[in-house]
Amino acid sequence: MEFDCLGLNHRRINEKIRWAISKGKERIILTNVNGQRYIASGLKAEVRINIRGTPGNDLAAFMDGPVIEVEGNAQDAIGNTMNQGKVVVRGDAGDVLGYGMRGGRLYILGDVGYRVGIHMKAYKDLLPILIAGGAAKDYLGEYMAGGIIILLGLTTNRSIIGNYVGSGMHGGVIYIRGKVKKYQLGREVGIRKWTEIDDKILDKYLGEYCHDFNLNFKKIRKKKFTKLAPVSYRPYGKFYAY
Repeated sequence: MEFDCLGLNHRRINEKIRWAISKGKERIILTNVNGQRYIASGLKAEVRINIRGTPGNDLAAFMDGPVIEVEGNAQDAIGNTMNQGKVVVRGDAGDVLGYGMRGGRLYILGDVGYRVGIHMKAYKDLLPILIAGGAAKDYLGEYMAGGIIILLGLTTNRSIIGNYVGSGMHGGVIYIRGKVKKYQLGREVGIRKWTEIDDKILDKYLGEYCHDFNLNFKKIRKKKFTKLAPVSYRPYGKFYAY
């Protein structure tokens, strides 16, 4: 089922999505999307949504199950506190992606902005996965408490990360394709030893990512990755009195 979103606000768009789901539709196409925020916010259903255009902030916020594919760029805060589901963006995306994300997968083909993965956390048996094919700006993985971030740097020959990577991080893991300089890292994170588990993680999630974007997995995987993880799981523990 297809809906033309030209001139519609996010409430009307979400009403149409929920109506289509109530009619048993398993695939929904949204055309002429132009900056509308909160698309699929809080949506819990087994449905695929194809977005043609540029969705606004908080796409898939609190989402629990659907698969969303964006045929272009997307703005900030995709997957805000998302529980389950998957968002695939065939372009660049903005800042604070995956804010408080508790589960699901967020796959970006191109570059991403500032504070990507901030406050990401694994919740019960859920594990959030965020992969970006390009470069990220400062504060990647800030205050990260769980989950996995993979950054590939396929769009640049320069450093693919900014500064303060993992600042305040106390859980989860970040994989950077290529070398990382220590001055780029927050004081709460460090370069960690590679294990077989890391190979399995990359093979599983990077394999799916490459399949979604029709990329050469073997070529991308061939380059060495750097593993970043917290140096402490209670970095601010001594700041508090009990």
